[in-house]
Amino acid sequence: MTDQQLEGPVAESTPPATIAEVDAEPEHEAGTAAPDAAIAGGAPEPEPAAVAEPGPTGALPAPSSPPRPSAGRYVADALRAAGVKYAFTVPGESFLGLLDALEGAGIRVVAARHEGAASFMAEAYGQLTGRPAACLGTRAVGAANMAIGIHTARQDSTPMFAIVGQVRRDRRGREAFQEVDQVESFGRLAKWAVEVERIEALPAAVEEAIRRAVSGRPGPVLLSLPEDLLDEPVGDAAPPVARRMTAPPPDADELRAVLHLLTDARRPVILAGGGVLRARATAELVRLAEILEVPVIAAWRRPDVFPNDHRLYLGMSGYGAPATVRERLVAADGVLVIGSRLSEVASFDYAVPAPGTRWAHVDVEPRRAAAGLPGPDIAVASDARTFLRAAREQLAGAVHEAASFEARRAANAADRAAWEEASVVDGASWDGPGVHPGQVVATLGRLLPAEAILTTDAGNFSQWAARGYRFRRPGTFVGPTSGAMGYGLPAAVAAALVHRDRPVVALAGDGGFAMTMTELETAVRERLRLVVLVFDNERYGTIRAHQAARGAGLGVGTELGPVDFAAVAEACGAHGVRVAEDAAFEPALRAALGADRPTVLHLALDRRWVSVDDTPLG
Repeated sequence: MTDQQLEGPVAESTPPATIAEVDAEPEHEAGTAAPDAAIAGGAPEPEPAAVAEPGPTGALPAPSSPPRPSAGRYVADALRAAGVKYAFTVPGESFLGLLDALEGAGIRVVAARHEGAASFMAEAYGQLTGRPAACLGTRAVGAANMAIGIHTARQDSTPMFAIVGQVRRDRRGREAFQEVDQVESFGRLAKWAVEVERIEALPAAVEEAIRRAVSGRPGPVLLSLPEDLLDEPVGDAAPPVARRMTAPPPDADELRAVLHLLTDARRPVILAGGGVLRARATAELVRLAEILEVPVIAAWRRPDVFPNDHRLYLGMSGYGAPATVRERLVAADGVLVIGSRLSEVASFDYAVPAPGTRWAHVDVEPRRAAAGLPGPDIAVASDARTFLRAAREQLAGAVHEAASFEARRAANAADRAAWEEASVVDGASWDGPGVHPGQVVATLGRLLPAEAILTTDAGNFSQWAARGYRFRRPGTFVGPTSGAMGYGLPAAVAAALVHRDRPVVALAGDGGFAMTMTELETAVRERLRLVVLVFDNERYGTIRAHQAARGAGLGVGTELGPVDFAAVAEACGAHGVRVAEDAAFEPALRAALGADRPTVLHLALDRRWVSVDDTPLG
C-alpha cells in the first residue's frame, strides 16, 4: 500500500486542609468516551413546597425553605447522575446516612454476605457494562475485605466507586473503633482516593472522584466519608452532572504510520484487549482485520473481544493458550496492540512483542519505556473505537496488491487451521474416575447459545475453557486479570442481575468457590437463574503445580478435604447436583439451565487433571 492510498486533576479550589487524597499515578486526559449511561439519570426533581394556609389574622407566614439535602443524599444523587444503578454492600453503622439515601436516589442496593464478594460484584458489573457500580463497606474491616475487588478493578481498568464509612471526625487519631487511615492504606490500591473532612469540601471531592473513575484509563476510586459528616446538610450545591467525554481523533501521521506497519509487514498480527470491549468496538475491529487481512489474537481474559468463529481469529494469549498462539505472536514482524495493557500473563512473561519486532500501541494511555520494558515504535493515545473508525476512513478506496493479499490470506488460513487443531480439548476418551474437563467445556459449547455469559474464577481449571470454548459475541465473558480467587460466583451474580433473560454460567475450582460460596444465598434472595460448575480436585491445584515445578514442598498447604458442594447449595436454597461421570453432565446441565433458581453442579475431578497440558491422558 502506498502513501497516496493511505492519505485520505485534583479540584484546585479545594483547600488542602479539607480533603486528604492520594493519586495512584499521574492522570492522563486522553480518555475513552464515557458510556452513554454514565450521563443518564441524575437527582430526582424536588417536590413542590406546600402552600401555607392563612393564619388567624389572615396573613400568610413567610415561606419556609425546603430542607437542605444531607451529605448522604448528596452523594447518592451524584452517584446516580454518574450512571450508578447498583450498590453492593455489607451494611455498617458508619455509612447509614448514605445507605438510607441510595434507594431514594434510584440506586438498587444488593446486600452481599462478604465485602470482598460485594466488591467483586461491583467490578464485574463495571467490566460487563462499562458503567460504574458502587461497593460500600465500614471502616477498616469493611475496606480490608473490599481491597481485593479494588485491586481487581485497577488491574482490569474497571470504573468503580469504593465507598467506606469512616469513624466520627471528633474521634480520629484516638485509635477509635475500627479506625485506620483509609486513603494511605486501601486508597493506594485505587486509581484515586480521598477522605472528606469538611462538608464544604464534599461537592468538589465527589465531582473529582467521578471524573477520575471514568476518564483516561478507567479505574476504581475510594471515598472515605466520616459517619457524622453523612448526616450534615450540604447547602445549596447541586450534585455534579457527569459530562460526556469525547476522545480526540488520533494524530493523522501516527494513524498512517500504524496502517503502514500493518500493510508493509509480511506476518502482521493484532493483539486486542479490554479497551476494545469498553469502547464497544468489536465490529470496527472485525472490519479493519478483514480490510487488511490481518489476524487477531485476544489478550488474556478478553476472549470475547473478537468472534472466535471468524477465520481471522487465532486464539487468546496467556494461561491455557496452545503453543500456536505464542509462536504466532513471536513470529510477527509487525504487531498492533490495541486496548491491552500487555500484562505479564497476556504478553507471555513480557516475551511479546519480541525483541526487534516493530509494534504500535493504541490505548487511552499507551505504554512508555519503563521498568526495563521498551516503549512501542508508535504510540497512539486514543480509545479503540475512535482509532478504528479513523483507520477505516483512511483506508476507504485503498487498493491492495493482489498477489501479496492472497499470500497473506493463505498464510492466515494455515495459521487458523493450526490453532483449531491445537485448541481441541475433548479429543481423547476418558472412563473416569470423575469427569473429563475438556468434555465439560465441549458440552458447554454445544448447549449454550451465543448470548450466554461465562464468568470464571482463578485456577488451572479455567484453562480448558480458555482453550476450548468459542465466544461468538462481545460482552459474554467476565474474568479477573488480577488472578483473584473467589471471583466467579459474585461475577455471575452481577451478570445475572444485568441480564436476567440470558444464561449465566460460572466456572470455579473447589478452592476459589469455597471462598465466596455463601453468595449462593444472595443469588437465591435476588431470584437469579445462574449455574455454577465447581471443578473439585480437593486441592489448591495451581499452587500444587507450582510446588511440583519447584520439586519441593509438595502438598504443603495445598491439600484440602472433601466438601459436599451440592449440599451447600441446597442449604442456601439453591439446587445442588453431584456429577461423577461424563455421561451425567449433559442432562444435569440441561436441567440446570431450565431451573427456576441457582444450581450448583459439583464436578468430581481426578487429581491427575493438573492443567490443560498436564493430564492423565498424556
